[in-house]
This record gives sequence, structure tokens and C-alpha cells, in this order.
Amino acid sequence: MIDVAQLINDPGYDRWRSMVAATGGCSHPIHLAGESSIVNADTGEVLHDYRTTDEVRGYLLVACGNRRASVCPSCSRVYQGDTFQLIRAGLSGGKGTPETVSAHPRAFVTLTAPSFGPVHTRREKNGALRACRPRNRATVCEHGRPVGCHARHEIGDERLGQPICAECYDYTGAVLWQAHAGALWHRFTLEMRRTLAGEAGLTRTAFAKQVRVSFAKVAEYQRRGLVHFHAVIRLDGPEGSTDVPPAWADHNLLVRAIAPAVRRVIVRTPASGLGRWDLTWGDQLDIQPIVVDQSADGLSERAVASYIAKYATKGAETSGTVDHRLSCPVCKGRGRLSLTASCGRCHGTGLKPGLHLDALPVTEHARRMIRTCWELGARREFTALRLRPWAHMLGFRGHFSSKSRRYSTTLGDLRQDRAKHRTAEARERHGLPALADESTLVLGHWRFAGSGYTPGEAIMAEHIRHRVSQARAIAAKKREDG
Repeated sequence: MIDVAQLINDPGYDRWRSMVAATGGCSHPIHLAGESSIVNADTGEVLHDYRTTDEVRGYLLVACGNRRASVCPSCSRVYQGDTFQLIRAGLSGGKGTPETVSAHPRAFVTLTAPSFGPVHTRREKNGALRACRPRNRATVCEHGRPVGCHARHEIGDERLGQPICAECYDYTGAVLWQAHAGALWHRFTLEMRRTLAGEAGLTRTAFAKQVRVSFAKVAEYQRRGLVHFHAVIRLDGPEGSTDVPPAWADHNLLVRAIAPAVRRVIVRTPASGLGRWDLTWGDQLDIQPIVVDQSADGLSERAVASYIAKYATKGAETSGTVDHRLSCPVCKGRGRLSLTASCGRCHGTGLKPGLHLDALPVTEHARRMIRTCWELGARREFTALRLRPWAHMLGFRGHFSSKSRRYSTTLGDLRQDRAKHRTAEARERHGLPALADESTLVLGHWRFAGSGYTPGEAIMAEHIRHRVSQARAIAAKKREDG
């Protein structure tokens, strides 16, 4: 509290508060030091000059831009909004995509991971809570544990997602599947095009000349630590979203091709003394139509965009692990790493000095997944999978959200538009020529000067973030009502 009092009474508090508000209340802002000048290109006259040496604190705060809600709620909200706009544009138009795209065949598909062993789950039927895994109470596995669970798990039950028997669970298979999830998705997109061509009675080359298949997907971690992929699949003409597909490339063709394509995808793991795994998608496959009319049977365009954007800011931490990489700050992961005892070169475990895997604030299931990543990562045949750097992600190293090239706009374009808008506002505020005026140049020199807050600043920044969030929510509601 002393730190907070000193901050509020500091002469530069008002300016600091305005900088924090400008970042949206970023939880881990970047400190920049340097200068920027706007110069008349014809005369060399300096129209505007900014130096951080003129700031009371000697630096400028800029947002960290982290997409994870667990790391920075403010920046993740911006990322979520951008993802929503990107997905929505590919469904109903806008941001450079024509509105006619809403008439193209499209479906919302969920691809799941296979089972690597039974886990505790919450089951409901007709609104009534059912037993988790009803089996004969006297039946036990080879490790002497019951094969079933008769508990009726509530939503917050810590057992949800944890294996019924951890010794029976195939952790090696689970980690290897997770590490190859990106390859499975890539193979699916290829197989989808082959299957569509076959269903249409065309060769792949002839099909590609008439139809383009566009995708947008996001990865969602389940409580058992494995990812699901939620994807929008759309059929376009050969030029993409601006081109209407031929009449025969309709919704029925799209839906008919999805299930066979999913079943045909197989990725084989590298040869190992542990054996080889033929990795496939799980048995559960959900295909839902995307509708323009919200009263129709299916998912609305807005609902799909909101759903995908929601999971674009979440990571593996939702399944009980941590949201940062695990490595030794001394040897940077290059020593003889041990997860349970001192390795000699490292100060403890390959995690951080004095911290063992058992001390990590993770679930026991996530701990075993991390341990398996670390152990498999030491094997030469799995070097390319980079399991140790991605142990905190339980082996998954793919993109959380991605799209095909011509699905819609890009995140980069959305960020550039926002930057131009803010620049135009700043120029108008300072009475400078418009951004389109080619007679001006922006010259700048910046360097990294730190990041984050002091404890007192963090408290006040959180308060500012809540106020900014409330103001944005009120403004959004007015736009919807208005």
C-alpha cells in the first residue's frame, strides 16, 4: 500500500495513468525509450517532435500484444476482437470480403483427439446428472484400481479430465498425438480436397480449376490436456471469397466429403524403441451447417465467429498446466536436465533454480504429460518434435488459430488499419497534415527500456483496465442498441 500511495502522489502520476489507459490497461507493457519526429519532406521543417526524455519517467508505455487471456486480459481482448472480425468477414463479408460470400457452402466442423485411456467426465441426460463411468464395482484394472467411477461430478470437480487409472493411460501416445496434431490438420486439408474431387467425379487438378477450399480454425484444449480443432470450411470459386463456386459444389457435396476425409487421415510416428503409433482423429466428429437466418436449424455466423474468437485467447493452462515455457535459466535447456533431482549443471531441475516438477502448480495429469514430453524429448528420434520447449503446452506446438490464404482479411491488415486510425487521430489532435499527405516523413529511433510494473503500479493498472473495459462494454452496447 505504501507503493500505491507513493505512485498516486507522484508528480507524473496523471501522465503515467494516461499511458496505461492508452494501452487498455495492459498487464505487462513494454517500456520504450527514444524519439520520433514528423518532418516536411520538401522543406525539412520538423512539424512535430516527441522524446521520451521529456516524460517524467523517461519512457513510453506500449501494449505487450500477448494473445493469452491468462497473461494479459487487455491485449487478449484486442486479439479476440480481431479474430472475431477475421472469422466473421469470411462468413458474412466485410473487411475487403464481399457480402456474397455468405451464399457460399460452408460448415462448422469439430475434429477431436482419440482416447488414450478413460478419464473422469461430467455426463448429463435430459437435464439429470449421470454417473461418470458406470461399471461393475468389483471389476479392476491390471493395476488393481476400479475401471469405473460412479461419482456424479459437478462442474468444478478437480477430478474432471484426470485418468481413471494413470498407470493404464497411454501418456506416450497422447504426447505424440499432440505433437503431430498440426500434421494431422495439414493432412486433413489435403485429403479434404482429394475427397471433394472424388465426390464430384473430377481429378484433383480439374477440381482445383473450378473450386477453392478455404479454412479457418482454432485449437481448444480439453480438460484431459488434448486439443480439439474447431474449423470453418467453405467452398469458393477458384479466385477465393470474391468468386462464386459452381452450382454443383453445394453444401451437400461439402458435408458428404468431410467424414471420409477425416477417417482416411493417418500420420505415423518416427520409428522408435518404444514402438510406432498410427495417429488418427478421434471417433467424435461434429458437422453443423452455418446459417444466415438465426431462426434456422444450425449455427449463426455471429455465433461461429464468437465461438472461435473465444478459444483463440486460451491456451493449455485451461487443462491444468502453466502458460510459460519450462527451462533452466543457467544452461538454457542445454544441460543434463532432470525433472526430479539436481542435474549437477542445472541449479535444480531444468525448470528454474530450486524448483522441481513436483512443485509446479499443475494437475497430476498435466505433470505426467510434462514429464513424458521431457523424457521423449531426450530421444534422438523425436528431436524434430521439440517436445521439451513445448512441454508446458503438453506437446502441442501448432498455431492456435490459422486460416487459408484467401479465407478473408488478415490479422496484420486489421492491426495496420487500427494503427492508421490512431495515427490519424493523433495527427488531427496535434494539427498535423493527414496521413495521406506524402509530403511528410516519420523518423524514429526506439530501444527497449524494460517491461511490467512495480507492485503498486500493477494494482492501479488493474483498476484502470477495469474502467477501460467497462467503458468499452458500454460503448459496444450503445452501438448494438443504436
